[in-house]
Amino acid sequence: MTQSEQIVPNQEEMRQLQQREILVDLAFLPEDVIGVSGRICITAPPEAVWAALTDYDNLCKTLPKVVFSKLIERNGNEIILDQTGKTGIFFFEKTVNFRLKVRETYLKRIDFEQLSGDFRVYRGAWILSTCAEENRTLLHYEAELKPSFFAPPILVSFVQRLDLPGILNAHKKKAETIAGRHSLERGCTTEP
Repeated sequence: MTQSEQIVPNQEEMRQLQQREILVDLAFLPEDVIGVSGRICITAPPEAVWAALTDYDNLCKTLPKVVFSKLIERNGNEIILDQTGKTGIFFFEKTVNFRLKVRETYLKRIDFEQLSGDFRVYRGAWILSTCAEENRTLLHYEAELKPSFFAPPILVSFVQRLDLPGILNAHKKKAETIAGRHSLERGCTTEP
């Protein structure tokens, strides 16, 4: 599911995205790994979406269920990131910690893979591409995950289906705020 270079939604998906829908797909992969994919069109240029995604030390202020996020080390386009989040539903909520190795390809994609933490498998990417409409960016998230703690795959997939739209919406809101702020600084508006 990971390592897609160019995400090209089909005609029906593009119609849904243009109507401001969030698309989420799940896959049950071998060895109880869950594949998850989500897409959203954001009314902002790639630079604003990139700024929202890479504000690593402040992700806990904008993303639901992220309680800690800190950039530990940067070496060019590769970084080490520590995060703590909450996962689960109702009284089955659990705090998870992980250290990620992240590789940035400016304005194109952010690949990540867990180095250590509470997952057996946690890897994926944030991928940026253009939407059909001008000044809009398609943000695509794809990941494969399997917790190291007991959680049936059906529960993991259910939680992903519930959580991913909130995460995508939070990135959308932050990117559109950034884009609006930049437009105001130039004396422009984001609306026609």
